[in-house]
Amino acid sequence: MAYNHQEIEPKWQKRWEDEGVFQVTEDPNKKKWYTLIEFPYPSGAGLHVGHVRSFTAWDIASRLKRRQGMNVLYPIGFDAFGLPTENYALKNNIHPRQATEDNIANFTLQIKSLGLSFDWSRAVDTTDPKYYKWTQWIFLQLFKAGLAYQAEIPINWCPKDKIGLANEEVLQGKCERCGTQTVQRLKRQWMLKITAYADRLIDDLKTVDYLPQIAQQQINWIGRSHGINITYPIADTDKTVTVFTTRPDTNFGATFVALAPDGQTTAELLASMPQQAEVKAYTELCKQKAELERVQDDKEKTGVFTGLYAVNHLTGFKIPVYVSDFVLGGVGTGALVGVPGHDLRDFQFAQKMQLKILRVVVGVNGDTSEIARPEQVQEEVGTMVNSDFLNGLEIHVATEKVMEHMVEQGWGKRVVNYKLRDWVFSRQRYWGEPIPIIHCAECGPQPVPDEQLPVVLPDVENYKPTDTGESPLANMKIWKSVACPNCGGHGERETDVMPNWAGSSWYFLRYTDPKNDAAFASPEKLKYWMPVDIYNGGMEHTTLHLLYSRFWHKFLFDQGLVPTSEPYARRVSHGMVLAADGKKMSKSIGNVVNPDDVVAEFGADTVRMYEMFMGPYDEAVSWDQSSIKGVRRFLDRTYNLSEKVGNPPETHKATHVLHQTLVKIQDDIQDMKFNTAVSAMMMALNELEKLPSIAREDWELFLHIVNPFAPHLTEELWEKLGQSTILSTEPWPQANEEYLKQDTVRIIVQVNGKVRAQLDLPFGAGDNELEGAALANERVQEFLTGKIPKKVIVVPGRLVNIVV
Repeated sequence: MAYNHQEIEPKWQKRWEDEGVFQVTEDPNKKKWYTLIEFPYPSGAGLHVGHVRSFTAWDIASRLKRRQGMNVLYPIGFDAFGLPTENYALKNNIHPRQATEDNIANFTLQIKSLGLSFDWSRAVDTTDPKYYKWTQWIFLQLFKAGLAYQAEIPINWCPKDKIGLANEEVLQGKCERCGTQTVQRLKRQWMLKITAYADRLIDDLKTVDYLPQIAQQQINWIGRSHGINITYPIADTDKTVTVFTTRPDTNFGATFVALAPDGQTTAELLASMPQQAEVKAYTELCKQKAELERVQDDKEKTGVFTGLYAVNHLTGFKIPVYVSDFVLGGVGTGALVGVPGHDLRDFQFAQKMQLKILRVVVGVNGDTSEIARPEQVQEEVGTMVNSDFLNGLEIHVATEKVMEHMVEQGWGKRVVNYKLRDWVFSRQRYWGEPIPIIHCAECGPQPVPDEQLPVVLPDVENYKPTDTGESPLANMKIWKSVACPNCGGHGERETDVMPNWAGSSWYFLRYTDPKNDAAFASPEKLKYWMPVDIYNGGMEHTTLHLLYSRFWHKFLFDQGLVPTSEPYARRVSHGMVLAADGKKMSKSIGNVVNPDDVVAEFGADTVRMYEMFMGPYDEAVSWDQSSIKGVRRFLDRTYNLSEKVGNPPETHKATHVLHQTLVKIQDDIQDMKFNTAVSAMMMALNELEKLPSIAREDWELFLHIVNPFAPHLTEELWEKLGQSTILSTEPWPQANEEYLKQDTVRIIVQVNGKVRAQLDLPFGAGDNELEGAALANERVQEFLTGKIPKKVIVVPGRLVNIVV
């Protein structure tokens, strides 16, 4: 008989909420545990099954920690500013505020229908002025510390929507909003000096427990490299060009220099270029390309010869100077030296421009032939050749020697370089936090006084981008015009808004004290809860969001405002939920699974358990409708088995299995092996079903085990036993050590390394007993006929290997 989830689940959700079961307060007598999931962006599409997977996994972990006696903070909120909501509002002809309220209301209903143990009393919304007052306040601390400033920089510009876009809002060179090809345009922007924290953002990764691939993404994005700035004279001029490289050992093979079209060096040398007109035309063309498009590995390399030649100090050769879009103005010096024999990108460019390709390194394969194919390029190990005083040296030794030589000759200077650039922080649109700055012609940019925060985003009828490229707030003349807080003269508010990264850079701190009007959080509560013990999110957010939030947190730590240097002690990620055919779920394809429909048909407990059972948590998994039916059958069997609870006369094998399962569940949740935990429950149920009746204490133990995964059904069955307490608040049971002891153990028997038998022998049997049983086995005897064992190797409790 199937249980009625449509009655049971709302009943227990209401009781948990009415009794505040999952609300938490600071308790110095309890050890704290802070579980954090990336708070969702409440899109118009609603919750998806990917949300369900991660939310449920850490709900299970939080329920276990809570029942093990820890004081658990498992909060929820909504990250609702930004371009997606503005797009949704424009498409549906409603105000972004209304769209946000509608979407949050829908998400809230969907999340609550899953029975997740969030503390809703601490919910935050980044678009609430009470919240973004403190986002603005933190920005002002950055401004006062000299870490927020304005600069004229190139941005991605959409000619149709007339807005500036961040790199992450440009897809394959086109506007995410409308699909129009973007162009580069100079724009005065607010910047945050994240580069000031570059070294600490790398070095402090040693103090936290991040998945290796997550830590590596952080390191790669920052891109710290130790190298040398080499200055080359420009032939027949008094000009020079400075190039950063980490591989000066290959400089004997340099055959060109390439400049960024948007770099300062190009601008400075332009008047000296014989082919000035061609360079100007090419740089204009490059403005139509987004940076991400320019640096793609598979993009065809383009460029234009400037007519200039740089002189290589080491060889005396004059090497041509090009302008090419694969060089970025904001990276290094905005110029590079091309060594096409030993860099694949340089090789592609040299082939396109028909430049010389010289070999100066012989790799481990000993190939000394002319380099003509990509697979001959990029030797990361090898020995120098054709390189004068470096010949015969290993490349790393050669690198050090040539650096010393160049520094001694005055040709170069050792430097540390970074790929990381300062964070472009302003956006020219409506739906975002107003930047709390007042511009004064006499005093310059001035911070809005604390007592005037928040600077509330004004209601506007028309929030579409303006023809001028300014934020729609630029047209709000009354709102914009204010007195300068410094001199009292005429001032104007900043009309750009913050990016949607702003509110998510500190939300984990607000969860500790969400109702505080005097500070973003009290020092006492921050000290109690921080750092976050475990933070889960998608791999797509393990670079920028993680980097930005770590930067903000480190700054606040330096200001004495938070108690820890790092915000998250541990960071993990989950795999995507794919469609049944293995493809990414997409509304345009029509393969999206709506969790509302699945909850309505099968129940929240089924959805929770199924998403844990689908496969390893950190791997992508495909939705399988037939498998979800199997999980529902498991829960129906559990419900029906409650009728067999009685008083059997003796302890059965099921009791042993249950206690062993209890330990396995604890370990599996700790290790994020949620799928094997569900498998263990299913095997335990099989043992219980074999019994004519089930002891009450065994049944209670089984309900404890299943409860974190299927809380609604287990609460109902707990109550059915006559219990007045809420199972979710009951202490987690302790396994009986007697039942954990194994009576037998399976021993593998090999002959000359090949498995020939498996023996079930008494647990703890000695080496002699294991050897004797293996040699006496009939199956093993077949492979020993006429042969005398030379050696018998015993691995206690596991293996006997007979060598003949």
